[in-house]
Amino acid sequence: MRIVIAEDDPLLREGLALLLRAEGLDVVGTAGSAEAALDAIDAHKPDVAILDVRMPPTHTDEGIRAAVEARRRRPELAVLVLSAYVEQSFATELLTGGVGGLGYLLKERVGRVEEFLDALRRVASGGTAIDPEVVAQLFTRSRQDARLERLSPREKDVLALMAEGLGNSAIAEKLFVTDGAVHKHIRSIFAKLDLAPTDQVDRRVAAVLRYLEDARRAR
Repeated sequence: MRIVIAEDDPLLREGLALLLRAEGLDVVGTAGSAEAALDAIDAHKPDVAILDVRMPPTHTDEGIRAAVEARRRRPELAVLVLSAYVEQSFATELLTGGVGGLGYLLKERVGRVEEFLDALRRVASGGTAIDPEVVAQLFTRSRQDARLERLSPREKDVLALMAEGLGNSAIAEKLFVTDGAVHKHIRSIFAKLDLAPTDQVDRRVAAVLRYLEDARRAR
């Protein structure tokens, strides 16, 4: 796995690089600004880009804009964005722009090394990884789409864990139910959200993006 890291705090940037290299991952470039991050991505053609949301010069949304631009240039690039706290508008702006290979985590998650590495690998393999705190806030604020109101409390629990990037077995373990029960809930979620089977769309990702997009409209 080839990785580019973009983070303006040099201690965090180098610490993250050391952590990943210690795990046998190939950090091919680092950057301290969004512009430098795009240059590094163009030069090194990594599998994954890890970007901070707030970077110079304004420390507002440069990281998100760089992530969106990087995906425009290289649609196959996996992107994992890190933020100091939940910024819903930034999460939805990034995540509603594609289906898979995207993640949004709080920086505190990096300290939980196994969780962080698991999320990084899911994103690199084309999945999604959304911080549980982001998921919780999106569910709290998402109320416009009537289809979401069709979901039972248990189905919302399942969708929240799907949003974090967990597979069926991991969801079953979290909710203390069988794999068969999870499969049944997911089929019901797809039906209630009007997500028909198709070769072009990953319905798990589409279900997550459905309520992310609804949260963006509700702002």
